[in-house]
Amino acid sequence: MKPVIYLVYLLLTLQLLSCKKAGADTAGISVNFPSHALETGGGLDTLLQQIGNARIVLLGEASHGTAEFYQWRATISKRLIQEKGFDMIAVEGEWADSYRVNQFIKGPAKDSVQAVALLKQYDRWPTWMWGNYEIASLVTWMNQYNQSKQAGDKASFYGLDVYCLWESVQELMPYIQGNDSLLRIAQQVQQCFQPYSADPMQYATAVANASANCREQTQHLWQSVLSFTGGQTATNEPQFVMQQNALVALNGENYYRASVSSYPGSWNVRDNHMVQTIRRLLELHGPDAKIIVWAHNTHVGDARYTDMAEGGLVNVGQLVRQEFGQNNVYAVGFGTYSGTVIASNDWGGPIEIMTVPNAQKGSWEELLHRQSATNKIIFSNELRQTALANASIGNRAIGVQYDPSNERGNYVPSIIPSRYDAFVFIDRTRALRPLGTAARNEPPDTYPSGY
Repeated sequence: MKPVIYLVYLLLTLQLLSCKKAGADTAGISVNFPSHALETGGGLDTLLQQIGNARIVLLGEASHGTAEFYQWRATISKRLIQEKGFDMIAVEGEWADSYRVNQFIKGPAKDSVQAVALLKQYDRWPTWMWGNYEIASLVTWMNQYNQSKQAGDKASFYGLDVYCLWESVQELMPYIQGNDSLLRIAQQVQQCFQPYSADPMQYATAVANASANCREQTQHLWQSVLSFTGGQTATNEPQFVMQQNALVALNGENYYRASVSSYPGSWNVRDNHMVQTIRRLLELHGPDAKIIVWAHNTHVGDARYTDMAEGGLVNVGQLVRQEFGQNNVYAVGFGTYSGTVIASNDWGGPIEIMTVPNAQKGSWEELLHRQSATNKIIFSNELRQTALANASIGNRAIGVQYDPSNERGNYVPSIIPSRYDAFVFIDRTRALRPLGTAARNEPPDTYPSGY
């Protein structure tokens, strides 16, 4: 199937899945969920208490273009780092670009101007996801925080995603200089993909149509690098980075091949790669390591308690709960009733500030607004006996490509107290502040789902 045709098919499928269940009939029902005020800080105190000794905290977002989601995730992350000893933040972003952020925050003292310049390297569409002033503020804080820490105690910043496979091969090169065998294998991977790097659709089609050769080369590269570094996750950071760049090449080839031929295959490849990277980062940092993950609600909230499961989709929230245990994982969803958001009308198109319409009647967000037009935190363990909350309710999900006039297609039917451990509700939100970086002509982030 042609990539553009497949993308249209995919978006229509997601819309139909989201429309299939309208959720519980809540018209006229009084809403009185237990809640905790967000502005006073008391809600965050309770959140940290409930997180307890969890090693993995998942912080979601209902869109990739909402300022408050980034700001509150940053506030929560700072407290987790300072008060609970979390070692790192890992984001739904590219490995190579994010590792440069990691080096920046662990280096000499820098100011916000330098942080903004650094983040302009996130130039793959949608550039605003990590190239924005809210992230610049967080990166500046992390750099300042690390100035008083010993090397082993510095907070880290990593990317979890599967994109940038040819950039990752390029980033691998300095680590394998002097090893003629690994250099030759890496150059063979580059030669396989180089003809298509300027056009993502031509590239993805070529991978699908001639995947055997590229797949063989990326597998050979990964196995060779893994063998050279001891056959397991490296605990030496330079060797870990070497491995991770080879792993992105391996899983990236698999992802792009699946993205034009198999859904939910491509989604599942991507989320499994994110979980594999989470596991590896925890192994790198040791048995007591703790990680904060920033990703869209569709990745963070356990897919088993949404209609995603009916389509054969798994996600990060489900997989880490299954692997690490429910008590070691704490998932926080984020949502809004109305406001503005950064998104685009067309895939790969220009940035627009769009109006987020009032949430649909009967949706999770509309119920929280109906209760009170205030910012609040809802904890799932306080909702267990609430029949309304435990019904299948639409939970809004806004992608990077967004059509506010088609609001019905923007909801994921969810059993909220099972999907998340907590939910941060911002009644009215504002659009993210992007840096205005021009996008490269490469496969876009969040392709093909928009999340």
